[in-house]
Amino acid sequence: MTAQETIDETVVVTTRPAPATGTKPKKQPPYAVIVENDDFHTFEYVIEVLSKVCGYSRQKAWLLAVEIDGRGKASVWSGTRELAELKCDQIRGMGPDHFAPKPVTFPLGAYIEPLP
Repeated sequence: MTAQETIDETVVVTTRPAPATGTKPKKQPPYAVIVENDDFHTFEYVIEVLSKVCGYSRQKAWLLAVEIDGRGKASVWSGTRELAELKCDQIRGMGPDHFAPKPVTFPLGAYIEPLP
């Protein structure tokens, strides 16, 4: 067999893709960021945190602060799990409440949970 004869060989593979099974990937549910009430952080601090982290107007942040105070907690943001975790971490990491008459150095209570 010469070098020319081996070059002329061609291999053809005829396979078909597997038929679709009809199942689609399950979508991830949206997650909510929940902020809990406490008797130490001031309304002004909560409003500032929600304005900075979530981009809310002072009015919307104030309404959420009132809901947090009245109900003991409130959903302040919802979206993908990764972004909810980020927002939650940002809320917790905002630093001390410099509006409080006594030093408040611990973070706001915040956590995420999947929405129904």
